[in-house]
Amino acid sequence: MTLTVAIQMDPIEHVKIDADSTFALALEAQARGHSLLYYGPRQLFLRDGMVGATVRTLEVRPAKGDHFTLGEPSVYDLSGADVVLLRQDPPFDMGYITTTHLLERLGPKTLVSNDPAEVRNAPEKWLVTLFKDLMPPTLITSDPTQVRAFRDEHKDIILKPLYGNGGAGVFRLKPDDENLGALLEMFANFYHEPIMVQRYLPEVRKGDKRIILIDGEFAGMINRIPAEGEARSNMHVGGKPVPAQPSARDMQICATIGPELKKRGLIFAGIDVIGDYLTEINVTSPTGIQEVKRFGGPDGAGLIWDAIERRLKARG
Repeated sequence: MTLTVAIQMDPIEHVKIDADSTFALALEAQARGHSLLYYGPRQLFLRDGMVGATVRTLEVRPAKGDHFTLGEPSVYDLSGADVVLLRQDPPFDMGYITTTHLLERLGPKTLVSNDPAEVRNAPEKWLVTLFKDLMPPTLITSDPTQVRAFRDEHKDIILKPLYGNGGAGVFRLKPDDENLGALLEMFANFYHEPIMVQRYLPEVRKGDKRIILIDGEFAGMINRIPAEGEARSNMHVGGKPVPAQPSARDMQICATIGPELKKRGLIFAGIDVIGDYLTEINVTSPTGIQEVKRFGGPDGAGLIWDAIERRLKARG
């Protein structure tokens, strides 16, 4: 099966080739003989009913500082692609939402992964709320009274933007912290959206597990240990990835949410688990497959392309 694959992503010149999941997916696609087209979200358009983009042919190679070659730009009707990889990073703002509306207009011949309508309806901090029995105590609100009542009950809490990513804007507030009012004002002024509040999980000192699910199935994991004095475990803020094996609870979580991910066309998902609690389901532009493979786990890029090709064959 030889495919034309269009990749919607952030600037390729800035990717870290030994960590970026999109780069790993591009390398695997190329190794399978698929043709690659590259464009950014700002090159996407709808004109007279046609969803198109200004694209460039793409070749990739695992050479730092010389990891890609682009062809000349040309206008391309994306319905001519077999696969579109939706791989631009959040924030999940109106620009991102517009992207999902545009890609949703593509016909059934073109498989978009992850499914744009489902990405729009179930970004990181929303889909997880379908599984309240797996989550720590959680509140989503813009009402300061509700937030204060939640802290009165749970004492030690985490505040984070509802549509944030990468640990940006995440705060831990201990029971005696006097900054709650100022933080609520800051969220109201800068984000203009509800916030997510969760009970702080002290188990995070032992790590925040990133578990990869591919087409609803467990496909490896790592543990991310937060730096000393840091409540966040995200790798780009100093979290250290280490090898990990799933517990019985981890596998229970995967078995519970996996069928829903598969049904929704969310082929590549990365879930976050602290202790025994599911905290997020990442579907917009998940990461982690390179780290999993580096520690001896499955080849996530290969498994993702296996899943995409299976779905295309099933469509006939």
